[in-house]
Amino acid sequence: SHQQGNQTQQHAAVPHAASFDRTSILLQFAKSPGPTKMPHQEQVLAHGNLCAQGPPKNAGYNSNPVPVMTQTESRDKWGKKMDFLLSVIGFAVDLGNVWRFPYICYQNGGGAFLIPYVLMAVFGGVPLFYMELALGQFHRTGAISIWKHICPMFKGIGFAICIIALYVSFYYNTIIAWALFYFYSSFSSTLPWTSCDNEWNTENCTNYFGKDNVTWTNYSRSPAEEFYTRNVLVVHESSGLGDVGYIRWQLMLCLFLIFTIVYFSLWKGVKTSGKVVWVTATLPYVVLLILMIRGATLPGAWKGVVFYLNPKWEKLKETSVWVDAAAQIFFSLGPGFGVLLALSSYNPFNNNCYRDAIVTSLVNCLTSFISGFVIFTVLGYMAEQRNVNVEDVARDKGPSLLFITYPEAIANMVGSTFFAIIFFAMMITLGLDSTFGGLEAIITAVMDEYPDTLSHRRELFVLGLVVVCFLGSLSTLTTGGAYVVKLLEEFGVGSSIIAIVFLEATAVSWFYGINRFSNDIKSMLGYTPGLFWRVCWVAISPAFLAYIIISSLLNPQPLSLFDYKYPDWSMTVGYIIGASSFMWIPIYMVYKLVWTPGSLKQQYFFKSVTTKKQTEGDSYSLRFTK
Repeated sequence: SHQQGNQTQQHAAVPHAASFDRTSILLQFAKSPGPTKMPHQEQVLAHGNLCAQGPPKNAGYNSNPVPVMTQTESRDKWGKKMDFLLSVIGFAVDLGNVWRFPYICYQNGGGAFLIPYVLMAVFGGVPLFYMELALGQFHRTGAISIWKHICPMFKGIGFAICIIALYVSFYYNTIIAWALFYFYSSFSSTLPWTSCDNEWNTENCTNYFGKDNVTWTNYSRSPAEEFYTRNVLVVHESSGLGDVGYIRWQLMLCLFLIFTIVYFSLWKGVKTSGKVVWVTATLPYVVLLILMIRGATLPGAWKGVVFYLNPKWEKLKETSVWVDAAAQIFFSLGPGFGVLLALSSYNPFNNNCYRDAIVTSLVNCLTSFISGFVIFTVLGYMAEQRNVNVEDVARDKGPSLLFITYPEAIANMVGSTFFAIIFFAMMITLGLDSTFGGLEAIITAVMDEYPDTLSHRRELFVLGLVVVCFLGSLSTLTTGGAYVVKLLEEFGVGSSIIAIVFLEATAVSWFYGINRFSNDIKSMLGYTPGLFWRVCWVAISPAFLAYIIISSLLNPQPLSLFDYKYPDWSMTVGYIIGASSFMWIPIYMVYKLVWTPGSLKQQYFFKSVTTKKQTEGDSYSLRFTK
């Protein structure tokens, strides 16, 4: 394409362009005729510095440069621009948009919650989202090796991101397997969670739809709840984390099918996954539109909408509302998981990543908002049928909202089988998109770090990764697997990923340098980011992340699921899981400090290293300001 031609020309013929990293410039000088390199120059070439630097501002360059072939020229590229956009949207728009945002919104003041949500998105979420897209597109590499170009002593961030992505794959795909179990069970004239006449039901099962004078007590359980807890999860056969029980072969088969789809979507790279997302990223919007129209026609739907959006302005005085808004927008957009770095690294060099960041962020936030109408019209309908207030129906949160509350309402609609099938098909596709992104982050990061070993063995590497993820998920398929899922979700990601993104933003803005990062973007887009973006990257976004971290540490929430309270020893296990990813950051810093030549003053106080090379009529000056 014309863009790619310009990119190749830029990389091959303009050695002083900002798109070159330090290694390319040094290779250029090394190949140029001239006297033998100085001893200190050899040291810089061999070992590098703790923080990578760009080319000089006022260096003389040969008018006939030797073309340099870089690894990025043979890198895979997206088949179409829409392949990339749909992949990013598919990753950002996940199950959390459907279950978490509506719950968080009504819990924190309804319509009033949109004020802190929008502010946190504008000043925190979107700038970080833009930063990662720009970093990945400019450096054209994954989450591990990118730190060779930014600041090598922070390379442990890349390893930590990969470990967190593994933890996510251990539990997130199990949730998709639950949805697949429901999807299979939906192919019946009468949905199995409609009545209390099944073998898994208890005497507490209470079916109130279509019946008069039904008393609903605190001990009452709906058919949908007992189907979820006693037939899908079978948690009643487990006493907790100390006794997770046996593996459910039905769920293991569902998970196997999920990972089979994942493997054949990722094994050939972005050219195959970019085609799959045309289905998995667009189908949810079709289904959401159908469900929203159907929900709006249900009796009592208006009660749910009023409850969803009714502003409670006094809530804005509570610190927890702002913390929830910050956490929601952060986990919704998903910076820090290495996915945005990986996906954007396959873009053309001159792709408008600024526009991509704005468009995909808007689509993500609007999807969350619209999902609220889909959920709360149905909750209003259920409140009407139970003859209770909406808040009594809307007490379920997390997966329970999707696996108990919504299926219960669907089961009592006209055309229940059709709506159940498309609803769980939507859940499966929402989950698959996020899985594609999470595993692609690992694949790209590791393959870019070890290109000589893995560049021609992608299919085998992806197969090995999928097998590891499947084996790591087995504990979540047991009768007590739901407790393991909750533990991994809380501690495997949680504060660890927020702390990692905080360090990433700090390293880019303060160690790599905001001016250098802005020049990188200028070399791609033709213009420098405005003052707003630079202020956000330097100060506001890191403060936004620090705010979330401090608040979560000062106000730890007790962990529970259903009626099970997590014991103290499980908290210790959770903290170990969280530390197992984050610890690689200081470990690698110490390693880099010990093995990098130079004094502590050079390494820590970032002394300038200047090397000069004289040739006939030309002077080359490299200044590496650490």
